[in-house]
Order: sequence, then C-alpha cells, then structure tokens
Amino acid sequence: MDVEIIYKYFPDLSAHQKNQFEQLHPIYLDWNSKINVVSRKDIDQLYLRHVLHSLAIAKFIAFKKGTKVLDIGTGGGFPGIPLAIFFPNVSFHLVDSVGKKIKVVEAIGEKTNLKNLRAEHQRAEKVNGQFDFVVSRAVARAKPLYQWTKKKIKRDGFNELKNGFILLKGGDLADEMKELGRSFTQENLSAYYEEDFFDTKKIIYLPS
Repeated sequence: MDVEIIYKYFPDLSAHQKNQFEQLHPIYLDWNSKINVVSRKDIDQLYLRHVLHSLAIAKFIAFKKGTKVLDIGTGGGFPGIPLAIFFPNVSFHLVDSVGKKIKVVEAIGEKTNLKNLRAEHQRAEKVNGQFDFVVSRAVARAKPLYQWTKKKIKRDGFNELKNGFILLKGGDLADEMKELGRSFTQENLSAYYEEDFFDTKKIIYLPS
C-alpha cells in the first residue's frame, strides 16, 4: 500500500510534508536491508501499518505550537517520525535503548530534513528534561511505562487535553489497564480509519 493512504485521511498536507512522507519508504527499505528496523513482512505495508498507525495520535489531538513530546521505545521512529512531519512546530524527542535503531532514526530525520526531531540512545527512566506528552507504540505495558516516565511530564499544559500519556495499543487491554489502576480514556482506531488492520487497535490517554 503506497503513500496515497496517508493523503486519504490527511488531505491538507503541504507539498513539503507530502515530499517528506514520500521519502520514508525508500529510506526505510534501504535501512531494512542492513538492520531489521521494520518487520520484513511489513515493509511493503509501511504507510498503513506504521505511518498511518502513528498518525492516529494526530486524529486524537492537535498538538499546539511549542508542545514538547517524548517518544519512548521509538524503535525505527514510530510514532515520532510521522508525527514530527505532521506537526513541524512541535518538538519531538525520540528515545530507544537499542543504539542501532537510534542511528536509523537520526539518519531518517536528517534525510527528510526534520528540524524538530532529536533522537537519543537512552533508557526511558534516564531521559533528562520535561515534556507535555509521552507517546509510545506497543513498547511496554502501561503501568511500567507510566512509572518510568511520570516525573517527566510538565505540570502545566496549554493543549486542549491535560498533559499526559498517549499510547498506541492493540488487542484485549482489560487486564493491562486494570493493573495500571488509573483513570484513562480509550478510543478505537476504527473510529478514524476504515481498513481492517485497525479493527483491534486502540489509543489510550492517561492524564498525568
């Protein structure tokens, strides 16, 4: 599935943003031949399963200019890279404990000229700085992720939603969210997208 799937749901992208999104597939294809950044079976579904999935966060919230976002366990740059393209006036700090994946993220950021993206080889709990939101895509259960990074959320926010955590998850989350023991909001991605892939995918929002 090609980049047109992005334009289907986000028709108001600038020419520059479209160019950045179009560059992603050949860059990831090249890197995937050296390092397994994206699952081999998924590389031809990059725009659907990784880029569009990441952009579900942009359907959930429109980050305001100057927002600072921490992407924990970014892997090959998801959801951070698609969100950094979509929100050029928002700062994204992408973190992963696997150094070679961060090298890929840095290379992609450079090739797509993403000035609002910073990548760091680091464990979540050791990241310095304060952020408005923490985002993550299926990297860990919600409770440990919350415990690792809750002190990194700024108290005062200026977005429509209170500062907190926005997590992309899949499957049955009943036990995981019960374990968390906090109030949360859940939305099904099928409310945003019609493709079958999103039928079991969800967004979880935890105010800090």
